[in-house]
Amino acid sequence: MTADRAEHVHRRFLHRVAAGDLPPAGLPRELSLDRESAIGIFRSQCISRHLDRMGRKMQKAGLGYYTIGSSGHEGMAAVAAALRPTDMAFLHYRDGAFQVQRSAQVGGQNPIRDMLLSFACSSEDPISGGRHKVLGSKALAIPPQTSTIASHLPKAVGAAYSVGLAKRINPEHRALPQDAVVMCSFGDASANHSTAQGAFNTAAWTAYQGVPLPLIFVCEDNGIGISVRTPPGWIEANFSKRAGLAYFSCNGLDIFDTHATALKAAAFARRKRQPVFLHVKTVRLFGHAGSDIEAAYRRKAEIEQAEDNDPLVHTAARLAAAGYLAPGEAAALYAEVEAECEAEMERVVARPRLKTVAEVMASLVPPKRACAPTNGPSEEEREQAFGGDFRALEQPQPMAKLINWALTDLMLEHREIVLAGEDVGAKGGVYGVTQKLSERFGRHRVIDTLLDEQSILGLAIGMAHNGFVPIPEIQFLAYLHNAEDQLRGEAATLPFFSNGQYANPMVVRIAGLGYQKGFGGHFHNDNSLAVLRDIPGIVIACPSNGEDAAMMLRECVRLAREEQRVCVFVEPIALYPMRDLHAEKDGLWMRRYPSPDRRIPLGEVAVEGIGEHLAIVTYGNGCYLAHQAAKRLIEDHGIEPRIVDMRWIAPLPEKAILDAVSGCRHVLIVDECRRTGSQSEALMALMAESGVKSFARVAAEDSFIATGPAYAATLPSAAGIVDAAVRLAGA
Repeated sequence: MTADRAEHVHRRFLHRVAAGDLPPAGLPRELSLDRESAIGIFRSQCISRHLDRMGRKMQKAGLGYYTIGSSGHEGMAAVAAALRPTDMAFLHYRDGAFQVQRSAQVGGQNPIRDMLLSFACSSEDPISGGRHKVLGSKALAIPPQTSTIASHLPKAVGAAYSVGLAKRINPEHRALPQDAVVMCSFGDASANHSTAQGAFNTAAWTAYQGVPLPLIFVCEDNGIGISVRTPPGWIEANFSKRAGLAYFSCNGLDIFDTHATALKAAAFARRKRQPVFLHVKTVRLFGHAGSDIEAAYRRKAEIEQAEDNDPLVHTAARLAAAGYLAPGEAAALYAEVEAECEAEMERVVARPRLKTVAEVMASLVPPKRACAPTNGPSEEEREQAFGGDFRALEQPQPMAKLINWALTDLMLEHREIVLAGEDVGAKGGVYGVTQKLSERFGRHRVIDTLLDEQSILGLAIGMAHNGFVPIPEIQFLAYLHNAEDQLRGEAATLPFFSNGQYANPMVVRIAGLGYQKGFGGHFHNDNSLAVLRDIPGIVIACPSNGEDAAMMLRECVRLAREEQRVCVFVEPIALYPMRDLHAEKDGLWMRRYPSPDRRIPLGEVAVEGIGEHLAIVTYGNGCYLAHQAAKRLIEDHGIEPRIVDMRWIAPLPEKAILDAVSGCRHVLIVDECRRTGSQSEALMALMAESGVKSFARVAAEDSFIATGPAYAATLPSAAGIVDAAVRLAGA
C-alpha cells in the first residue's frame, strides 16, 4: 500500500469521476436540496478535503502543526445546511466541512484562509490567535473546541437549557435567539465516555420531566476510535430507544438523506424543545491523524473499503443522478477548489506566529465587558425577599447565614444569576446555606440538579454562553474530582483558545476543607486545593469568617459578571456554624452582615495586629486557629503576632502578602492543606525569593482525614501553631 493515503484517495477521486466509475445513487422521491444548495454543499466538502491535504503538506514542510482531519466526515456539510447559523454548535474535531458550510451561510467569511491560518498556528488565526488548531468562529456561533473527548457535551446541554430559561429571564448578555437549537457533535468512540453518557442522561432526565431542552446530539459514526473498533450496531442499539431522547439516523455518504434527516431532527428539537440523537454513519479516511500508521492495526481490505466509500465520490454520483452537476463539472469544481487552497496556503505559511510569553498568555484572562449599571434592590424589595430574616440583619451571625443573605441580595440585584446543584433548592443545601432561596426566587433560578458533578458544571458553562452568571454548587470538595476537567479542560481554556472572544463567567461554590468533628472522613473533609491551584486564569477565594465571605462572594460575582472570570469560592465547612472563638458562647467568630454595597477587591488581604516580631500568614480554618493561638502567644510567651488572612488563593496576592509581613522579623505560614501541593509551597518559595530571612510553615500531613475522634490528628492545630511560633521566633 502507498504510504500517502491522502494523495492516493485524491488521485482515485479524479480517476473515478473521469471514468464514470460512480456508486449507485438512489435518490428520494422528493429532494430537500435544490441545485444551487446541493452544489454548495459539494463545494464545502471539496474545501474540507483539500484543507486536510494542505494540512499534511504544511506539516511535512515544517509549516503546519496538526493533522487530524475531517476526511470521510464531509457529510456534516449537509447537517450544517439544515441548521441556522445562529444555532450554537459545539463541534467534533472532524467537522471541518460543517464549519466551511456554515461560513457559506454567513456573509464576509473566508473559511479557506481562516482554517489554514489555524493549521499554521499564525497569530492572525481569527479564532485562537495562533494558540491551537481549532475549529471555531465567533461570527458562526461555533465556540472553539480542541481535541475533546466528549467533554463539550455537558456544556451543550447547559446551553440548550439556557434557551428556554432566557425567555423567562432575558439576561443582559443573551447570545442565542429564542427559537435556537444547540448542536454538539462527537465520534462513536467518544459516545462511550462517561462524560458523554452523563450528558445524554442529563438531557433525557431533563426532557423526561417536560423541561424545554432544544438540543441535537450528532454522533458521527465511522466505526473506529483511533484503533479500537466500535461493535457493529452498537450506537443504534444503545441510543435508539432511550427515554426522553428522540433517535434519527442517516447515511452520511448521501447528502440528500443526511440533509433531509437533519432537517427533521432540527425541526423536532426546535418545535418540541426536546433533545434529539442524530446518528450519522460515516467513514474515516487517512487514519486517525497524519502520524497514524493505520496499516498497523487495520487490514488492507478494510482501509480500501473505506476509501471506496469516499463521500465526495458519492456526492458526485448523486449530483449527476439528480441532473445537478455532470461528473466532468464535479471534477472541475474539485480542481478549482484545490487551486484556491494551494494559493491560500502559499500566502498563509508566511504569516506571523506567536513568539513571546506575553503574546501566548494575552488571552488567559478574558476581556472585561460592558454591563448595565445596577442600583441594587430597594429596601422594600429586600424586606419582602428576606422575610423574617430582615429584622436579624443587624445581629451577629455565623458564616452560613451571611453567605445565604449575600446570595439573596445578589440575586435580587442581578436577574441573570442562577444557582444550581444537588439539594440546593427544597432542602436548602446539605448545610442549609441556600435555605429559603428557592422560595424567594423560584425553582427556575435555584435549580435542583441530578447527582452528577460533570453535568452541574456543564450546565453552568453552557448557561454562561448565553448571558447568565451561574453559581453552581459542588456539594463537597472531594466530589470536584469527578468533574474537574469541566474547569480545567473547558471553562478555563475557552478564553485562551478563542483569543478572548468566548468566556464562561461563573462562580463555583464548593463546600470543603477539614475540621468537621468526627464526621465524614476524607470524602467530606478534603484538605487539598491542588486540583484548582494550577489551572491558569481562574480565581480561587477562601473566606475565614462570615463578613468576609459575603463581601468576597460579591467580588466574585462582579468578576464573573463584568470581567467574565471563572471564580471558585471555597467555603470552609467547619466554619459554617462557628460562633465561638476561645470559650463556649463567647460569640467572637460571628460577624454582622455588611451592607450590600461593600465588597473585598480581588487580591486584598486582611491584617490584624501590629506586632513586629512574628507574622502568621494563613487563610480559612487556619485563620480561626491562628486567632486562638495568638491569645496564648501573647499571654504565655509575650509574642504579639500579626495575622495575615490571604483570602485569595489564586491569583496569589504576592505583593499584598509581602507588604503585610513587611517589618516583621519572622513569618510563620499556616496551611490546612496537605504539605505536598499546598499553598504553603508557593508561599515558602515567595518568602525565599523575596529575601525574607526567617520563615517556616505548619501544614497538614500528606494523609487523608480519618472519621471519629482522630478527625483533626493530621491537621494543623492552635497548639501546633503556638509551638512552631515559639520555635521560630523565640520567647
